[in-house]
Amino acid sequence: MEISLRSYQKEVVQVALSGENSIIWLPTGGGKTRAAVYVAKRHLETHPKAKVAVLVNKVHLVDQHYQNEFRPHLGHTVNIVAISGDSQEKDFFGRVVRDSDLVICTAQILENAMINTEEDKHVELTDFTLLIIDECHHTHKDAVYNKIMARYVKGKMEGARNLPQILGLTASPGTGGAKTQEGAVNHVLQICANLDSVIVSTKNYVPELRMVVPRPIKKYDIVDTRLFDPFGEHLKEMMRMIHGYMASGITFRKMGTQEYENDVVELEKKGVREENRLLAQCALHLRKYNDALLINDTVRMVDALRLLQDFYRTKSENRMDATDIFLSGLFEENQVELRLLTLDTQNENPKLAQLQRTLVEQFQDRNSRGILFSKTREGTRCLYDWVCANPALQSVDIRAAILTGAGNGANHMTQSGQKETIYRFRVGDLNLLISTSVAEEGLDIPECNVVVRYGLLTNEIAQQQASGRARAMDSVYSVVAWAGGREMRREKTNEYLEELTERAVAEVQRMEPEKFRRKVSELQRAAVIERYVACKRRDEKRKRYDPSQVQFICRGCFTPVAHGDDMRVVNNSQHVNVNPDFKNYYQVGGQVHLGRTFEDWEPGRVISCASCGLEWGFEVKLRKVVVLPCLKIKGFSMKTPQANHTAKQWKEVEFAVEEFDFTEYVSSCFLDLDLD
Repeated sequence: MEISLRSYQKEVVQVALSGENSIIWLPTGGGKTRAAVYVAKRHLETHPKAKVAVLVNKVHLVDQHYQNEFRPHLGHTVNIVAISGDSQEKDFFGRVVRDSDLVICTAQILENAMINTEEDKHVELTDFTLLIIDECHHTHKDAVYNKIMARYVKGKMEGARNLPQILGLTASPGTGGAKTQEGAVNHVLQICANLDSVIVSTKNYVPELRMVVPRPIKKYDIVDTRLFDPFGEHLKEMMRMIHGYMASGITFRKMGTQEYENDVVELEKKGVREENRLLAQCALHLRKYNDALLINDTVRMVDALRLLQDFYRTKSENRMDATDIFLSGLFEENQVELRLLTLDTQNENPKLAQLQRTLVEQFQDRNSRGILFSKTREGTRCLYDWVCANPALQSVDIRAAILTGAGNGANHMTQSGQKETIYRFRVGDLNLLISTSVAEEGLDIPECNVVVRYGLLTNEIAQQQASGRARAMDSVYSVVAWAGGREMRREKTNEYLEELTERAVAEVQRMEPEKFRRKVSELQRAAVIERYVACKRRDEKRKRYDPSQVQFICRGCFTPVAHGDDMRVVNNSQHVNVNPDFKNYYQVGGQVHLGRTFEDWEPGRVISCASCGLEWGFEVKLRKVVVLPCLKIKGFSMKTPQANHTAKQWKEVEFAVEEFDFTEYVSSCFLDLDLD
């Protein structure tokens, strides 16, 4: 199929067609992917032994790019393979790359393949001649795009030959948090350095671009401050009772805010470090009450109550001491009063009434299709329940579904579930997606004409991306927020930052080529040195303690359950306990279902502390033979000779974890059986 480009697209691909590295900056709906397809086609036609990789940062974009763009335009002449986490091809990625002309995959799959040493799985950057990086503004800090490009930059500085050409695609490089012109320029230069690319945009065909990508009509659907909230006030009174029970003298910031959550997160860490269970447990319960206040501020009172009921249903089964009895008793004593308060519809959240008016207005046209953005998975679930139970919304034939990020948690969608939901939205079976930020980037629904941001605090990139989801003519972009609230202030700030981004990019583009190259080289050298120093520090941190010196303590009840030398790492990702005595400390629950299969392991049952019930992870069955407990580091504190520590991720632990040796482990198990 012949690829036709608009004039502004022809303009922005010229640098790439000359073989130079470049970032194409076009707004959402401007046809960045089509431009990339054109570049890939020309590259494959003109380079001997050409091989192209298209990298994306969201699973659903693999299939979208394959089905909508690359296969229709290149599939008849080019061997294209699309690979995501649930594709069998990822298990033979190296071989697939060797046998293909173009692969489309998540960046993490490429990163894993570069680390893997097995011949059928391993690839090098030099195996490719062109690397197309979608949503390339994510090429910063520890993001997987930047890990890949760090190898590229290091190779370039070491004089490596045959590095691939780079083509980045973005709707906005953003300002990186900078509020000044100088800071924004430095951020754009850093993105250019990370991608070893110049940034290009249309100069000669701006009017054409504006015609192709009309800005949606922006509406601020403002809600007057909630004057009377007896349900929320009752929750706050219960929280104050917990404050009093702690008798700690700690000052907290305003309840029902992110700042309050930060305070109780730090309090829980303090309780764990000091093995003060009263502090740690009170902090956990206060965080759940704060979550309920945030839900009450976003959706219905009954949703906030259900959140607490679900939480206390698990807690009531594992009461260990006076603290547990007090905290569970407090909720049980107030539950009836809270339920009665939820029945008074006069006190319901007025933001929901405004959201209802907004949706009813926009869906008068039965062909409307929209996306409702909310901050959290829990928020999307509550909004979905509200939409389905709302007669006014059902009367305008709103057919809704939830779209959240793929992952392994209980509240995550499977990758196949994501694909199915997006497909049903695209063909019109559904007309409203209730989504977290997963739908902000890249989701290609040309018919989408309504975008509603509901109680969101995000940056200017996310705001532009969300706005760009409204692609049809006369689209509406609505912001539903409290009058004078933080969401409104952030939305206005983001509008300023969007303009600042444009000025910063323009300044970078005006730089003399020699000055630009010099600045990029300086930033690249600094990044290489910074990564080297950070790597040395990580290695030193991992060697701080001998594994046998580190004792694992259950974070819920402070029971010592394991040591660091009991731990092994499998596939550089799963951390298992190989000590057979560990089974005495945990209980098993229901089977874990992840919605996809894996080459050499499968999930087993949930495991949790036998004493307090805190979830620790789940069993893994390795090569259909060995079943071992796979642990989440957040379920434990680690007692070292100096102090107690907590970690969010395994990479933060202060001892080296040995690689799991399957043969050695199985041999030792059989030896133990022989001795018995």
